[in-house]
Amino acid sequence: MSFEDEELILVDTDDNVIGHLDKGACHDGDGVLHRAFSIFVFSETGELLLQKRSPEKRLWPLFWSNSCCSHPRRGEEMNAALVRRLHDELGMRSELNFLYKFSYHSPFGNVGSEHEVCSVFLGRSADEVRANGNEIAAWRWISAEDLDCEMRTRPEDFTPWFLQEWPEVRRSYRSVLELGERG
Repeated sequence: MSFEDEELILVDTDDNVIGHLDKGACHDGDGVLHRAFSIFVFSETGELLLQKRSPEKRLWPLFWSNSCCSHPRRGEEMNAALVRRLHDELGMRSELNFLYKFSYHSPFGNVGSEHEVCSVFLGRSADEVRANGNEIAAWRWISAEDLDCEMRTRPEDFTPWFLQEWPEVRRSYRSVLELGERG
């Protein structure tokens, strides 16, 4: 589970640790730059697992997003955070590969902001999805082509980080994705 009072890792623009702050404060106002991650889990047939964020989420509730996204906690290594959140949110395991890192800042009206240095990971899993209802309102598998179409026609349905990440995953890692599509 994720809590507003868990301490996150504050970073500079080069992802160097500069301190710690609770999650709630990291997302207040314009946000404070902190470390985050996004995970893309693909099926053996190359479909991507999407999640619709819980209505209880402070930022972007009920928006579609990548398979799993979160933050490493104070004192937690990235790999441990990846395993923890993938299991907590989806009840899944996957060997994950680092793809790339980027920074972004996205305000959500007057509710707060995301301001993150986000590491993006890709994996495959044949595990059954056991979604945590406290974190996820819905989930589904989708082909890359269908996702491209949905993002073009209804971008307002998706989180801002996912809108930024997916084109880069598609463009830079096409050969990785196509391996799964060929089965």
